[in-house]
Amino acid sequence: MQRKGIDMDETKILIVGGSSGMGLALARRCLAEGSGVIIAGRNAARLNAARDELGCPAALATAVADISREAEVAALFARIGRLEHIVSTAADIEGAYRLLPDIELSAAQKVVDSKFYGPLLLAKHGAPKLSANGSLTFVSGIAAYRPAARGSVVAAVNAGLEGLVRALAIELAPIRVNAVSPGWVDTPIWQFVAGDAKDETLAAMAKRLPAGRVGRPEDIADAIRFLMGNGFTTGTTLHVEGGQRLV
Repeated sequence: MQRKGIDMDETKILIVGGSSGMGLALARRCLAEGSGVIIAGRNAARLNAARDELGCPAALATAVADISREAEVAALFARIGRLEHIVSTAADIEGAYRLLPDIELSAAQKVVDSKFYGPLLLAKHGAPKLSANGSLTFVSGIAAYRPAARGSVVAAVNAGLEGLVRALAIELAPIRVNAVSPGWVDTPIWQFVAGDAKDETLAAMAKRLPAGRVGRPEDIADAIRFLMGNGFTTGTTLHVEGGQRLV
């Protein structure tokens, strides 16, 4: 007998950070599978642009919210009601990649707010809205395992997020809580990391990786979709990094 994952048809999914990159790729995939999707973010113009890019389907809604502000998170869930899955790909890393003497606390705090406190608040206010077979999926990253100079803040926050995921998987059971840890993925966020050297930097990494290329947003969307659909996976970090931990 063939075993099936959780049916995504007619489910309702919140994707925070769904206006670009990995979140947008996930929204496209979930819509194609028949799910209702809400993409949330801080910038209304970007959300509207994403809606246009996705073809303005009736199953797609947008919501402006800053997940670092608890009142906005609570109001978001009050508006959207019941859900099956919550995903956050949000990451505010602008100004965070600096050598230690140059790190500004304000930039570090933005990383913590978007990648740690944001998921914590999404779990706090979102878990009561989830069905028993629902899930929360967050995005950490390779920096937790292969830290580099200038990346101390991001490495620490990614590692902290994965610790939070394991604890929440126990506290919120049977709701499942997982993380995806991407490697280097060609998304707009690289403009903040490498600036004008983005293409050259990604090409150099592609030559090093056993997979022979850097990631695409669709690779991460596939991984998140697996975690949403597999009812026996919780408290887990799924590594999608082309073998980067090996080289």
